[in-house]
Amino acid sequence: MKENKRTILFLLLGSFFIANAIIAEFIGLKIFSVERTLGITPIAWEVFGNTLSFNMTVGVLLWPIVFIMTDIINEYFGKSGVRLFSYIAAALISYSFLAIWAGIWVSPADFWIQKETLNGTLNMQQAYESIFGQGLWIIAGSLVAFLIGQLIDVSVFQWIKKKTGNKNLWLRATGSTVVSQLIDSFVVLFIAFYLGAGWSMSLVLGISLVNFIYKLSVAILLTPVLYGVHAAIDAFLGKELALAMMREAQEK
Repeated sequence: MKENKRTILFLLLGSFFIANAIIAEFIGLKIFSVERTLGITPIAWEVFGNTLSFNMTVGVLLWPIVFIMTDIINEYFGKSGVRLFSYIAAALISYSFLAIWAGIWVSPADFWIQKETLNGTLNMQQAYESIFGQGLWIIAGSLVAFLIGQLIDVSVFQWIKKKTGNKNLWLRATGSTVVSQLIDSFVVLFIAFYLGAGWSMSLVLGISLVNFIYKLSVAILLTPVLYGVHAAIDAFLGKELALAMMREAQEK
C-alpha cells in the first residue's frame, strides 16, 4: 500500500509538472500587461536606461505552478526526481515544437485559408504561422533557461534543507526560487534576444530584472499554496511514510 501511494504521488506530481511546463511554453506567445490586468496604470520604470513596465508573457501565469511542483517533487523524491521530469519536459517541449512546425509546413486546404470575421477576411494560414511559428532562438533560449533554472533550483533547495532540516519549507522554496529565477530570467532573454535579435545588453538586463521581480513576488504570494499542497500530501501518505520519503529525498 505504501509503495502504491508513493507511485501514485510520483506520477501525479510529474504529470502535472510536465503538463504545466508544456502549456506555459505555448500560451506564452501572448504578451500581457500585469498593471492593466489589475486595473491600474502601467508603471514607467527606468531600468538600466530603459523605460519599462510589467509586460509579461502569459506563460508566467503557469510557471509559478511549475516552481511549486519542483519544490514538492524535490521535497519527497529528491534531485533525481526533479531532474528526471525536467529532462522529460524538455524533450516533450522539443517534440511539440517539431509537431507544430510540421503543422505549419503542410499545405492548407483551399477552403480553410480564408475566414470571414466581423473585422474582415482573416488568412488562417498566416494567423497559424504567426501564433505558433516561434523563432529558433526563442525556443533554444526557453529550453536552455528552463533546464538550467531547474538544475540550480533543486541544488539550492537541497543545500538549504541540509542546513535547516525539515523545518522552514518557505525558506528553501523561496531561496531556491530566488537563485534559479534570477539566472533563468537572464538566460532566456540573453539567448533569445541578445544573441538572436540583437537587443542591447542594457535592455536584456532591464527586462530580466522586471521579470525576476514579478516571478519572485508571485512565488512569495504562493507560499500558502505550497504549504497547503505539502499538508495534503502528508495526509495522503501518512506521517510515517512522508517523513521516510523526505529523508530518502535528501540522499538522492
